[in-house]
Amino acid sequence: MTHLKPKNARVLGIAPTTRGVGFAVMEGKDNLVDWGLKTVKGDKNARSLSHVGNLISHYDPAVVALEDCQSEESRRSSRIRVLIQEIVSLAEDQNIKVMLFSRGQLSLAITPDGKWTKQAQAEYLAARFPEELGFQLPPKRKPWMTVDHRMDMFDAVVLARRGLGDVGYTGKPRKAK
Repeated sequence: MTHLKPKNARVLGIAPTTRGVGFAVMEGKDNLVDWGLKTVKGDKNARSLSHVGNLISHYDPAVVALEDCQSEESRRSSRIRVLIQEIVSLAEDQNIKVMLFSRGQLSLAITPDGKWTKQAQAEYLAARFPEELGFQLPPKRKPWMTVDHRMDMFDAVVLARRGLGDVGYTGKPRKAK
């Protein structure tokens, strides 16, 4: 069986969360191939890692983009930090390039000044990909509300765009060790 290589590099953005993982697959800056949320229960890290392994097998990405939870500004829990390291190991074992971006670098994904909120980034992406993400846009959060779980999917799209080197980003991601 012959496998056709995509014209543009395929990037898998993974945003681990307390509920599972948000993911986005992009080929070039204009082609959002797949996106969504994988919700898990029980052993969350093992099940999340299994979902990520399935995504890697199915999409065969050239790059996996993740949040750099080792940066000083990261407020990730120890469970999520371990999960991110497990995903890095999984990707590297399959010779897939891993790119890690700090929250500060991700906030530069839409505007050079990085002043946008997650809601503003989600609104921008919903407008950029209206057929794919428009109906997924959560309502604006009130101060007493928790963050809508769909935001994790938008975070994954931002990670995938960063992995493509999209927009005018100038900072360097940390490569996984």
